Amino acid sequence: MQKKLTITVDEEVYEGLHKTIGPRKISKFIEDLVRPHVVHPNLESAYSDMAKDEEREKEALDWAETTFKDISHETA
Repeated sequence: MQKKLTITVDEEVYEGLHKTIGPRKISKFIEDLVRPHVVHPNLESAYSDMAKDEEREKEALDWAETTFKDISHETA
């Protein structure tokens, strides 16, 4: 469900949004900017979903193994 929100911004900011983003795209632009700061995902569910992605898990394992090999040759 969407809610209507009235905000006040400086005229210069409004004109910049209007020119750069477009008159019918400002709400989406602002929502995309704000969302990560106010809506926190269910991390347990997100991690579970990531673990089910076999290709991603393979890439992560390959990266970890390569990184470990790289640091095992370093001298203190």
